[in-house]
Amino acid sequence: MNPNIRGRGSADNPANRFDRLYVDNSFFEDFDSVSGKGMTGESPQADRPETCFYRDHSKTVMSRNQSPDIPFDYSVNPYRGCEHGCIYCYARPTHEYLGFSAGLDFETRIMVKPDAPELLARELSRPGWVPQSVCLSGNTDCYQPAERRLKITRRCLEVLRDFRNPVTIITKNHLVTRDIDILSEMAGLNLTRVSISITSLDPDLTAILEPRTSRPQRRLDAIRQLSEAGIPTAVMTAPIIPALNDHEMPALLKAAREAGATRAGYTMLRLPMAVRPLFTDWLDRHYPDRKDKILNRVRDMRGGKLNRSEFMTRMKGEGNFAEQIKSTFRIHTARLGFNTERTQVDTGHFRIPAGYRKDRQTNLFDPD
Repeated sequence: MNPNIRGRGSADNPANRFDRLYVDNSFFEDFDSVSGKGMTGESPQADRPETCFYRDHSKTVMSRNQSPDIPFDYSVNPYRGCEHGCIYCYARPTHEYLGFSAGLDFETRIMVKPDAPELLARELSRPGWVPQSVCLSGNTDCYQPAERRLKITRRCLEVLRDFRNPVTIITKNHLVTRDIDILSEMAGLNLTRVSISITSLDPDLTAILEPRTSRPQRRLDAIRQLSEAGIPTAVMTAPIIPALNDHEMPALLKAAREAGATRAGYTMLRLPMAVRPLFTDWLDRHYPDRKDKILNRVRDMRGGKLNRSEFMTRMKGEGNFAEQIKSTFRIHTARLGFNTERTQVDTGHFRIPAGYRKDRQTNLFDPD
């Protein structure tokens, strides 16, 4: 078991499932225990692994979702990988498609799409585009730490505002409040919804579970600021981890409602592919006394397995414990007055601004 690494959720880089050859430096006898460097010149247990950023040369930026249990068809992810380091993140296995590991690589090897706003504008300008809500982000957090400096998400929001195309956002970062000026303008046309994900109200748990996310009080402050600016805001109590944070749901919902959230949702812990061993190792390092109870509860919700990927059940689970969580959520959201407002955004304001029409044949009857 590897030691904890300050500011990181993972403590190791497990093998990439697509690699035919995996070299574990710990087997080399000439590993330099003094410098911490192996034969590759890298340290598998470095105290403070640095984050590296790589340019992503994708030719398109809009991802099409075909999962029936996800409430959007298109998403834009300005970043691949996420420095937030949430140990349970279901997106970790996607980093393996890039030749990286789902472990520390996911948190420290971040692919950046600096051309995302321009690519988004091009796709919104296509004659075949049907105006509909676009999600920022469907995979990794669009407000992760690098966004403060790079501002790619903000530039994408500016494009969506100019096109008057609806957008939904889900994030764990207080940085979303930086863009209240754009979001409030879009909210005035019923073009936006923001969801703040809060896993726990315990800052100590958050610090090891989601090490580089905003702390719980900062996320509640984000809900407050967004709501006061007239931006429809929801709270996602996600994920629910049995025997770890499930008992917090009533207090978490109450705190979010008092901060101004009007809608709420939840998902249960998912452990697809490489996430399973990473989460199990995390339990060994932080909660060895609860490990068996947590994993047994997960199996109880997943038909005896640690993960099941079937649509419509993967988000909420099955069985007695899953039903208990569902009932708790329903009772407290009803008591607090959540989920009573309409949720549909307005697609009727969509337009293609004149400044974006350089590569598109003009229409004789276009008002612009």
